[in-house]
Amino acid sequence: MLKGIDPLVGPDLLRCLALMGHGDEIVVSDANFPAASVASSTVHGTALRMDCGAVRALEAILGLMPVDTFEADPVMTMQMVGDPEGIPEVVAEAAPLLQREGCISSGLERFAFYERARRAFVVVLTAEPRPYGNFILRKGVIVPDRP
Repeated sequence: MLKGIDPLVGPDLLRCLALMGHGDEIVVSDANFPAASVASSTVHGTALRMDCGAVRALEAILGLMPVDTFEADPVMTMQMVGDPEGIPEVVAEAAPLLQREGCISSGLERFAFYERARRAFVVVLTAEPRPYGNFILRKGVIVPDRP
């Protein structure tokens, strides 16, 4: 255990977050997401596990990682099949957390989401049981305080 780090963030995830640079992406996925097959194409190469829901995982990750606010669409979610304008329950629940980071999510069609996820740095598989609890976060920068 370390002080100030959410206990859900294990050493492998902490290392990935530290290695990621500006513009790198992390996938936070629900329990139905094909994490192992998608993660095999990522920089990290294997999926990591967080034994919690997707919103709780986002909270832990966003406590350490800034979101990119320089470019549009820093957070992507998977659109619902047959209802691309619909807002999945888990995405609606995450909205206030994302708003605190200064961003909102944008939807991607299911297969476009999978393709983008394959180019991510790492995939984090959560225990989220609700469908469409999938997020891609683009890492931002921390700007030092200037005197």
